[in-house]
Amino acid sequence: MNAPLLSARGLRKEYGKADALVRAVADVDIDVAAGETVAVMGPSGCGKSTLLHVLGGLDRPNAGQVTLAGQRLDELSERGLARLRRDAVGFVFQAFHLMDELTAVENVELPALLAGRSARAARRRAMELLDRTGLRDRARFLPSALSGGQRQRVAIARALANDPLVVLADEPTGNLDSAATLEVLRLFDGLHQAGQTLLVVTHDSRIAATADRLISMRDGEFTDETRLTGGTTGSLGKLAGLES
Repeated sequence: MNAPLLSARGLRKEYGKADALVRAVADVDIDVAAGETVAVMGPSGCGKSTLLHVLGGLDRPNAGQVTLAGQRLDELSERGLARLRRDAVGFVFQAFHLMDELTAVENVELPALLAGRSARAARRRAMELLDRTGLRDRARFLPSALSGGQRQRVAIARALANDPLVVLADEPTGNLDSAATLEVLRLFDGLHQAGQTLLVVTHDSRIAATADRLISMRDGEFTDETRLTGGTTGSLGKLAGLES
């Protein structure tokens, strides 16, 4: 059996001390296979975002270990961890986190430039991704001139700039209306069909319905896990159902 692409064992993340101690993630284990889409679903404040931040190396756990493509994150220096985040992980956030003063194409090409690609190669890759996300005609627009759904698609394109091993998405439709949510769902479905590994945390059942596997989370713990029927081939049908 192949080793999972992303895994965690005994993962714990705490904030505060003594009576004010909050255990945001409570000794959880998770495995994500290459090419798999996993949704972690639960109410606001259950620890989903904290889990994603620790799995992606944005925050360090109090206990446990995270392994990505055979590399233990706790064995990396801060510089090594930053390099791994840049090269191997794509992040998508609820609030987009685009640079307001940069155009769509400049936002998308920024990770590639930071990774040392030439300006020409970074721009070519950014335009390919904007084309893939249906935004080539918005390449020169600032984020303020884009709709919420368009800004999230720019953010997804940016997350793919360095061909990450895994994309971690934190409530990617949380700020979107129904039409924009459907746009983003279709895009995630296309990424899944193309073999991109995805881990999405959400409280939105529409997102969760398109995953291969659904993990329920409450009070920092995993409470249930379900393998969803249909997998990749069934997700388009699920999306069609969302339109009705």
